[in-house]
Amino acid sequence: MSKVKVAVIQLTSALEFQVNLDKIDRFLSEAKTQGAQYAFLPECFYSMSDGTKPSPYLINGQDEHYGRIQALARKHQLYLIGGSAAIKDGDKVRNRAYNFAPDGTDLGTYDKIHLFSCDIVKNNEQKKINEADIYSPGSTPKLINAGELKVGLGICFDLRFPEQSRDYTMKGANLLTYSSAFTVPTGRAHWHTLLRARAIENQLFVVAAAQWGVHNQRIITYGHSLIIDPWGEILVDAGEGEKVIVADLDLERMNEVRRSVHCLNL
Repeated sequence: MSKVKVAVIQLTSALEFQVNLDKIDRFLSEAKTQGAQYAFLPECFYSMSDGTKPSPYLINGQDEHYGRIQALARKHQLYLIGGSAAIKDGDKVRNRAYNFAPDGTDLGTYDKIHLFSCDIVKNNEQKKINEADIYSPGSTPKLINAGELKVGLGICFDLRFPEQSRDYTMKGANLLTYSSAFTVPTGRAHWHTLLRARAIENQLFVVAAAQWGVHNQRIITYGHSLIIDPWGEILVDAGEGEKVIVADLDLERMNEVRRSVHCLNL
C-alpha cells in the first residue's frame, strides 16, 4: 500500500454560496501547492443557514449549484470529499455529502442519516436545535472508492453512532470521514474523544473537516478539524480559524496497528 497526502479545509461558511466558494477555491490552491491529492470539506460548506430554515440555495439534481462544486474538483485536479450541502429531493430537503474525482466524476453521495437534536442549558441559557425541523434523514450508508482510499462517509451527528462506522470497517474502509459543524459546547466536551474513539476502535484513519466561528446570530461552531491515524494519534489539529491543514497518510499504518492489537475479526 502507498502513501497519500490529504488536505482538510476549515471554514466559517456564510449564507451566500459565492463567498464560501471563493474561500474554498483559494484553500484548494494552497492544498494543491502542498502536494495534496485529496481535499475534505466541512458540513454545510456551500451555504450556512441560521438553523431555523433551509438555505435558499438548494441543490436540485445536477443544476448550476452542483456544477460549481464539481468544477472545483476539476479545476484543482483533486479528489473533493465529504462536504455537505442542502439539497431538494422531491418535497424533502436533505443534508447531502458530495464526492468528486479529479476529473469531475461523481463518486456517489451520502444523505445524513442521524439528524442533530439537542437541548442544552448552560450559564442559564438554553440552546435547542432540532435538525428534523429542516431536513429529512437519509437511510443508506455510503462507502466510496477514491483512488487509494476507501472512504466511509458520515456527517456530524453520525459520529455518535459507532455501529455505522463499524459497518464501514467490516466492508473494507481504510478511512472514515465526518464533515461537521459541531456546536461549541458539544465540541469542547466530545469532539476529540469521539473522533479518536472511532479511529481506535476501527483501527483506521479518521478525517474530520469542521466549520469554525460565528456564522450568524444563532450558529457558532467549534472548529478543530482533525486528521487521526489508526492508533488514535492526532496527526494535525486545525484549532481555531479558517485554514487548510495537510498530512501524509501511510496506509500501511492501518495494517501495523491491526497486527499489534487484535480487536477486529476481518
